[in-house]
Amino acid sequence: MRQEPFKIAFIGGGINSAIGEVHKAASQMDGYFELVAGAFSTHESINRETAEAWGVSQDRIYANYKDLLKAEQGKLDAVIVLAPTDFHKDIIIDALRAGFAVVSEKSLATSVEEGEAIAKVVAETGKFFCTTYNYTGYPMIRELKQFIADGRLGKIQQVQVEMPQEGFMRLGANNEPPKPQAWRLKDTVIPKISLDLGSHLHNMVYFLTGERPTRIVADQTTFGLFSQIVDNVGALVQYTNNVRAQIWFSKTALGNRNGLRIRVYGSEGSAEWFQLEPETLKTCDLRGCVCLRDRTGDVKIANQARYNRFKAGHPAGFIEAFANYYHDIADCLEQFRETGEFKSEYVCDIQTSLEGLAMMQAAAKSAQTQKWETV
Repeated sequence: MRQEPFKIAFIGGGINSAIGEVHKAASQMDGYFELVAGAFSTHESINRETAEAWGVSQDRIYANYKDLLKAEQGKLDAVIVLAPTDFHKDIIIDALRAGFAVVSEKSLATSVEEGEAIAKVVAETGKFFCTTYNYTGYPMIRELKQFIADGRLGKIQQVQVEMPQEGFMRLGANNEPPKPQAWRLKDTVIPKISLDLGSHLHNMVYFLTGERPTRIVADQTTFGLFSQIVDNVGALVQYTNNVRAQIWFSKTALGNRNGLRIRVYGSEGSAEWFQLEPETLKTCDLRGCVCLRDRTGDVKIANQARYNRFKAGHPAGFIEAFANYYHDIADCLEQFRETGEFKSEYVCDIQTSLEGLAMMQAAAKSAQTQKWETV
């Protein structure tokens, strides 16, 4: 346990947002961070109510992020950027240039051009920067990563990863239509669904296999209630070392709340993980023998104390996985404080985030040209 938690501020992420409560709970769960300031919302009432709910002093909340950056100089260990993706570029660059370490909610930005502008400032300032991809925090996903690294599936040949959701089609209890946040209903060079969901899937494949996408052919369309935006994307992706991937993500797949699933096929076996059953990793060998693993038994990673806040059989979930990622960020911040850099097998650096943008932008281009596009 660290003697002093890292002092952080949120930019965005008020109590009316989709992700604020999750980041608040995850960052505080293991005591490595303390939320002490924020520009939680551009709405004064939401800003004030968020601070009251989360125990942040009223004299450390700010009407806009620029006021926060000016007033909190020398008082914070990092700022956490939770604003809509459309605003990431300016906020991140301003925070880096003001001397702050920055942790950004995915996606990094709305385009490769914006991502490259951020990467340039990260290099120029030499400041700490990372992006959160919380699904990689699940213990059994980390177990699968180790399983692959140990060669227990042989040479990886295929990966199938999907993230079906239904939020742009499912009606409410009284048949009322869904009401997504306004910023989600405007596509730019990369559709919002690709920034929101596709970026996770790119990160998941790289996280597990270490392979990089080289080219992609994709289809994107609209099935739901908002005709101005893409809400369904499917793609075939070629990766380094001749690995093939099939990727599908949707916000119009009725019956799926968040159906994240990954299947990995190798020359000596296969593995499957499903987010709705996060405690279990299913594997199969060449003889057809199927094994179900949890946080006990034949595991190397998932049985570590940090992943067992309570004993197996009492399921850990989404927020715990996010807390695992925040634990890793704390390790990286500490490492960066001591050496001026960080290396982590779990935390996503600027280049991996930039590659995710490149893959999603190539997918959008492929959907238009109906051809394979280089990543």
